[in-house]
Amino acid sequence: MDVVFPTMSQEKPLAEGVVATWFVRDGEQVAAGQLLAEVQVDKVSKEIPAPVAGTVHLHALEEAVVVQGTVIASVD
Repeated sequence: MDVVFPTMSQEKPLAEGVVATWFVRDGEQVAAGQLLAEVQVDKVSKEIPAPVAGTVHLHALEEAVVVQGTVIASVD
């Protein structure tokens, strides 16, 4: 299941944000609801939980600048 960078600015849906912190490592087993990352757009931050249990695969590096809605990880 894909983990996407949430749309945090409805006024600017294609705004860029930053993957501020990963709380897990690539290949790590995670539980559903476990915190995966903290992301930021402007000065607003949000924590992203795992949507399901499984193995997490990171698709964006910490401090990477990405557009809202971009897949930043997946969990299988």
